[in-house]
Amino acid sequence: METNTITALLIEDDLDDALLIQRYLTGSPRVIYKVTHVDRLVDGLKILNSISFDVILLDLGLPDAPAGIKTFEKAYAHASSIPIIVLTGYDDDTIAVESVQKGAQDYIVKGQVTGSMLGRAIRYAIERRKLLVQLAQSTSEIKRLRGILPICANCKKIRDDQGYWTQVETYIRDNTGTEFSHGICPDCAEKLYPEYYKKDTEP
Repeated sequence: METNTITALLIEDDLDDALLIQRYLTGSPRVIYKVTHVDRLVDGLKILNSISFDVILLDLGLPDAPAGIKTFEKAYAHASSIPIIVLTGYDDDTIAVESVQKGAQDYIVKGQVTGSMLGRAIRYAIERRKLLVQLAQSTSEIKRLRGILPICANCKKIRDDQGYWTQVETYIRDNTGTEFSHGICPDCAEKLYPEYYKKDTEP
């Protein structure tokens, strides 16, 4: 069975909660979790400047940060490219919805979480972030293709962003991942192979 490794930054000031969360994660049979724990938001943001993580587990009740959603907003502004799962001791639907609307991947009440639930939330958060990144890239590529492209009036090659002329198929493949299968349309078949085309179409 394949084993994956996930690096997580846990920002949690309650030592008992932090130890419990780490115990949940180390008990996973399919994933190896490497957890870095800090108890202050400022320390977490500082670590993010030098270390890359797959996910951030963020408590909303840190002593050096404004309580509630403001803590998430501060962390998200610093690390919007990393999926953030909000951890809290309060079961508040309003904060939960607002957190997700503002970019959190999940909202977990610490007193209700289990090991399997936490592991699943982390894996789903990472996969959703990957899909969002892919979607953003695809949207950018579509916008680029919708723009005005320099094309040769004779051979139909396209000039790319670096100034090189490439075949239409090559340009579209490199920018969208689309693969082409080649054939001959009826009009071209009649022009290129009139003797065969007429025989095939005669009643």
